[in-house]
Amino acid sequence: MVTESLESKKKRALEIIRRLKKKFPDAKIELNFKNPIGLLMAVILSAQCTDKRVNLVTPALFKKYKTAKDYANANVKTFEKEIRSTGFYRAKTKSIIGACREIVKRFGGKVPNQMEDLVTLPGVGRKTANVILGNVYGIPGIVVDTHVKRIANRLGLTNHEDPVKIEFELNDIIPKKEWTLFSHLIIWHGRRTCFARKPNCADCSVNDLCPSREDVKQVSVGLKSRGGVTPPLQVRSR
Repeated sequence: MVTESLESKKKRALEIIRRLKKKFPDAKIELNFKNPIGLLMAVILSAQCTDKRVNLVTPALFKKYKTAKDYANANVKTFEKEIRSTGFYRAKTKSIIGACREIVKRFGGKVPNQMEDLVTLPGVGRKTANVILGNVYGIPGIVVDTHVKRIANRLGLTNHEDPVKIEFELNDIIPKKEWTLFSHLIIWHGRRTCFARKPNCADCSVNDLCPSREDVKQVSVGLKSRGGVTPPLQVRSR
């Protein structure tokens, strides 16, 4: 078994990004938000819940709660009822109110713009922090959600299961300026083509760059005409 070199992965990743940009020119975060605190709250609500469901719940919340102080002072039982349909509403209520209390107490009511500060907030890990940094403050970050974890492995860009290890490995492969957009592109690809149970390989714009596609028979797929990018040498069939 031959392991693909880092340089080969970098070239292949650039081609993957190029093609996904062409297929999904409007790729962006699909959670609606009006301000940093709104996005933080929406991301916490999106755990084990679809963005579509969160977007149905947040308009009423955005109208009622406009600042971190508003969330910090929210009535727990009332807030639980307001977000109940997103699931795990007790834990999410605890995280949102707790995070906002910390933001008011330690950061003057403003969502911090540094990773080391964000991850100290209740309910906020590196994934959520990278969403905030990339989509509010323009600070590049790779968001390793379930789609990015699944597809990065399918594409042979990583073989890790731990999200933090995946993030750090992808940081070495993907150009920093593309980190935030790469996350959006992969998430859109996962929601529209590379489904968890049965990926639509026939309609995939990067299938000849993917070692996991259903019709893989040989390692070489003739990519010399595509800028000298070669597919990974470690191939598995499903």
